[in-house]
Amino acid sequence: MVGAGIVGASCAHELASRGLRVRVLEARSAPGEGSTGRSFASVRAQWGDALNIELSWRSIQMYRDFERLHGTSVDYRPTGYMFLAPEALWETQLARVELQRGHGVPVEILDTATAQQKTPFDAADLAGATWGSADGVVDPLAAIQVYLRLARADGADVRLRHPISAIAREQDHWVVETAAGTFTSSWIVNAAGGWAGEVAGFAGLDLPVNHVRRCIYSTRPQQGRKPLPMTVDLGTGAFLRSEGERVLFSVANLDEPLGYDTSVDWGWFETVLTTMCERFPWLADEPLDRGGAWAGTYEVTPDHFPVLGANPSAPTWVDACGFSGHGVMQAPMVGVLVAEEVVDGRAHSLDIDQLRVERFTDTGGAHVQMVF
Repeated sequence: MVGAGIVGASCAHELASRGLRVRVLEARSAPGEGSTGRSFASVRAQWGDALNIELSWRSIQMYRDFERLHGTSVDYRPTGYMFLAPEALWETQLARVELQRGHGVPVEILDTATAQQKTPFDAADLAGATWGSADGVVDPLAAIQVYLRLARADGADVRLRHPISAIAREQDHWVVETAAGTFTSSWIVNAAGGWAGEVAGFAGLDLPVNHVRRCIYSTRPQQGRKPLPMTVDLGTGAFLRSEGERVLFSVANLDEPLGYDTSVDWGWFETVLTTMCERFPWLADEPLDRGGAWAGTYEVTPDHFPVLGANPSAPTWVDACGFSGHGVMQAPMVGVLVAEEVVDGRAHSLDIDQLRVERFTDTGGAHVQMVF
């Protein structure tokens, strides 16, 4: 197992629980120091396609039941998730609600006046909103710690400060060289996040996964502030939610160059604030807390869908990466699917064929498109 972020930790737990000898190799000095530790920690089952709905909704239910199943909470809080839809997108959004409800997801359709009671906004050009009452937030670092504790209890060996320098295939096993020693394994699960393409490259495999920066900005704390749910303006991509007495907010820079960068882009902030205030004009009067801002990275693929499953040219190499900012919300179910892929020979709880890496080279196969 390569990577001890939330996806790698979930995979390690599920594999070890099924009786496999698992070793986790993590380059950094602590689990979750990559994308996971800088994530926005929000989870939602409101998607526009069946596979993402199932990956996220089943994972949310696993977070919800975490304390009952494992004796430790991961601070899942169903604070809600609201999408504001302009007239041009309203019929599409309503169709998505029907699809989501068909998968058992609790979603409501709100008029703008009702939605404004949850989050104040300018309703100009909006047709309505959709509300996911089971969507919310979790503590991803707590989830990692529990997953790794459970994995260790089942015999897993977690090695920190073990950056990989080479990988070779020798007969029926892999040889992995790190700065702290050489290891052999029958299988490799590549859960290295934005570094997954580099890890695959060590083994001579082509995996189009890259980092891209995403910045989060923050207001100053305000005592007695009304909690605001995650609220997304579908027309502009502007989003915000409360975190304690702060409001966190942003707009993604779609022209952000690929590459690992965790510095806050203050040059982009003017565009963010201008866009945010068009929908949330009250934000203009909120004092900014520069110290509360941070930047993390998404691990993106060309189509913004993850890469999941065994590599056809190396069947004992399994990828679980490229989640494009959705690794936290889908990690519990991904661990189950990876364990099925390794132990049972193929994932079967969900059909993941459209997520396999060969979609990038098989011009005759089915292609997927990200549906927000």
